[in-house]
Amino acid sequence: MSTALKILVPVKRVIDYAVKPRVNKSRTGIETTGVKHSMNPFDELSIEAAVRIREAKTPLVTDILALSAGPAKCVDVLRTAMAMGADRSIHVEIPEGPSGELEPLGVAKLLAKVVAEEESNLVILGKQAIDDDSNQTGQMLAGLLGWGQATQASKIAFEGHSVSVTKEVDGGVETVRSPLPMVITTDLRLNEPRYASLPNIMKAKKKELRKKSLGDYGVDGERRLKTLKVEEPPPRQGGEKVEDVDGMISKLKELGAI
Repeated sequence: MSTALKILVPVKRVIDYAVKPRVNKSRTGIETTGVKHSMNPFDELSIEAAVRIREAKTPLVTDILALSAGPAKCVDVLRTAMAMGADRSIHVEIPEGPSGELEPLGVAKLLAKVVAEEESNLVILGKQAIDDDSNQTGQMLAGLLGWGQATQASKIAFEGHSVSVTKEVDGGVETVRSPLPMVITTDLRLNEPRYASLPNIMKAKKKELRKKSLGDYGVDGERRLKTLKVEEPPPRQGGEKVEDVDGMISKLKELGAI
């Protein structure tokens, strides 16, 4: 493949996957104050995928750009992305809190503007963020750009002038192929992200990190959805042991399950 790649990797700052989310007192969302945050795990896979493509040297990768839209603390995940191997990053700063958080369509519109400005020809992003689990941004972005898309990638391979992406489906795997430019969303089986070493963390502090606003890209960030109420799921009831199959059937009938 002769086309040099300019890869855009969006990353999101979310509550750390090891933290148990708690509903806030007003029941309008999840409590985020004083809670540990980190990079969305699916986005870590995307950064790793971009770096591995460059390390393979075929095709040639000339730029890996990480981007995050959110409050000032998003700089931390961008530094992590650069320590993992991204060349530079852009922080689109928006207010902290539910009113400032972008919805998937707003993110897709923002990314489409960035793609045009940066002349990216491959976008690799997590299939979903673990905070809202929307699983919509990649598909919306491909639609806005008119590009080919492959979702939930478990393997990425370059074949001539096209990209083959394998993903798991019910009962097996499916492989799709598309020419560049392309949008790919990543799934957990794609790779195992590397840890950012201390020397690379120090180097990341010297890499370019540009500050932008939604206005710079002509995106308003208007929210179209309103969360009415958030509640904890009801506590699970404990199980009960039965002596034999007849006892199990009797208990299921008693519960109305059969």
